[in-house]
Amino acid sequence: MIKGHGDDIYAYPHISANFSSNVFGGLSHEGLKEYLMEKMDCIRNYPEPEAFSLEQELADRYQTDVEGICVTSGATEAIYLIAQAYRESRSAILMPTFSEYADACRLHAHEIVPFYTLDNLPSGVRMVWLCNPNNPTGEIREVMHLRKLVKDHPQCLFIIDQSYEAFTEQEVLEVTESLESSNLLLIHSLTKRFAVPGLRIGYITGNPLLIRHLRTFRMPWSVNALAVEAGRYLLRNAHRFPLHLHQLLEERERVATSLVEMGGLEVWPSDTHFMLVRIRNGRAAALKAFLVEQYGLLIRDASNFEGLDDSYFRVAVQTPEENDRLIEGIRTWIYSY
Repeated sequence: MIKGHGDDIYAYPHISANFSSNVFGGLSHEGLKEYLMEKMDCIRNYPEPEAFSLEQELADRYQTDVEGICVTSGATEAIYLIAQAYRESRSAILMPTFSEYADACRLHAHEIVPFYTLDNLPSGVRMVWLCNPNNPTGEIREVMHLRKLVKDHPQCLFIIDQSYEAFTEQEVLEVTESLESSNLLLIHSLTKRFAVPGLRIGYITGNPLLIRHLRTFRMPWSVNALAVEAGRYLLRNAHRFPLHLHQLLEERERVATSLVEMGGLEVWPSDTHFMLVRIRNGRAAALKAFLVEQYGLLIRDASNFEGLDDSYFRVAVQTPEENDRLIEGIRTWIYSY
């Protein structure tokens, strides 16, 4: 694992607003906390060897076959599980993107082939990894293009990480499509949608034959009992966690416009609530340190994404009041640099 993922708030004891993780922190978890307190006795026993009850909840939600769903300890376990199940494959990874695809592939002896546009899919690859919406850019890939790629390359297994699917108004691939395809796996995240990264709840959807193969490699009890209970509660009570997506995306646009108007910053177009920003003259690490020390704000230094340099940072918009503080802090740094 690379050093320097987002949400390294554990290293900074006095952070008052966190922009470094691609979750929206403006949700109330009081109901969830009360529910988990009532279920606390579950920690006295082993959890289900596999999270069968949560998989059934997801199958009921999508009205589909439970054999096509595999719950994991966050999307990251899903990534490593897939890489392990197809060990020593030749894997193409669309860059720049989340580092764990390459890390998982290296761990399991894959040959990694980076590529930078879907119009130029490398030849001779067994697996294709991409993030949609993409981290760190927030870019969405046109769904008809993805469907055509999957159909036209039946020899390739496509792993499409849709962890941020709840944060875009653009169309993404449907769970039912993954169950009906012989060469497509989708990765999903309850962690991101419900802002519970500490619980680690993700899942894979795909053709039951592919999911059955993955299950033979998974570690028992990887999803703890409280995470299973939390996942069931969140799915049953999703209405208690309204996202107000349109407002969130409008707020991202407002923040992006404010950053561009400062001068000295370039903002990548984004289809979701987070964005990648480049400093024309300066280092992201210096801006991060300044915001932590002077404003108690945390951003993501994106310099360790493959293909990016030390001028890039990423922010996920939060409440308007928190975003105003971020704009003020960045403006102060830009004008005093």
